[in-house]
Amino acid sequence: MAYHKAVETIPLEKREELSDKLMDAILVSKNEDKMPILLANTILYHWQRGLLAGGASLAALLEAAVLLEPDRTMEILEVELQLTNTAKTVNEVLMKAEK
Repeated sequence: MAYHKAVETIPLEKREELSDKLMDAILVSKNEDKMPILLANTILYHWQRGLLAGGASLAALLEAAVLLEPDRTMEILEVELQLTNTAKTVNEVLMKAEK
């Protein structure tokens, strides 16, 4: 999906905090059956190498978090980190995916 566009709206100083919060949301999710294996492998690959705050990693984390915990993901973006532009871009990606 086009989560790379959303990553471009995230300031560098907030990327590590966002990756931590998204990873936490993914790890405690009860919806793990919604996670595609390829996406899980991508996240694991980046996690093992300490690269979760990078662009490709954040795009994968955003995609996974939206799939597993969409409400929690939007709360993290909009309320906790005040990344309203990122939240708007994620919503645009979701709208296109529904069409």
